Amino acid sequence: MRVLLSQHPEIRRLKRQYIPSAHGNKLWTSSWLLMEYFRRRGLPEGSRVMEVGCGWGLAGIYCAKKHGALVTGVDIDPEVLPFMRLHGEINGVKMEFLKRSFNGLYRQHLKGVDVLIGADICFWDKMVHHLKRLILRAQQSDVRLVLIADPGRAPFEKIGEHFIANGTGKIMDWTTQRPRRIQGRLMEISL
Repeated sequence: MRVLLSQHPEIRRLKRQYIPSAHGNKLWTSSWLLMEYFRRRGLPEGSRVMEVGCGWGLAGIYCAKKHGALVTGVDIDPEVLPFMRLHGEINGVKMEFLKRSFNGLYRQHLKGVDVLIGADICFWDKMVHHLKRLILRAQQSDVRLVLIADPGRAPFEKIGEHFIANGTGKIMDWTTQRPRRIQGRLMEISL
């Protein structure tokens, strides 16, 4: 899996042309936790994966490249699309893109999705309600697995507590050694 860092000339060129406004301006480290999860646990070939708050789409690109997944990246900011496309190109995969907020993803968007993933998407308290509702819609749409990675911020933990209490979720400490040692938390919610 090839990843271009912020100082790479192609990324610098894109940053001069596109200015992501909704925190899509860099790689988020929790993406590596999702990749490590799928490296260890696998993902059935041809799974339909939706990466919400995808930014540069690294976790989704990994699923497409390593597991043959059909991936849709979802972000509220279309300015992230060139960064996602560039990473898809250098890794030999394509992802679909959907410009939507968490509230803008309805059951018809989630129908047919097997796995919903997100990395570093639970950073404000005001997001808790919206993400909880998105996950509930995903469950109602028969999404088999929701997997969210985070350093362990309070809003993330609050969402996790809700799904642990209703018996569908768990939170795990997770570590990867690649590209460097990264520690965080994974919320796994399954039907």
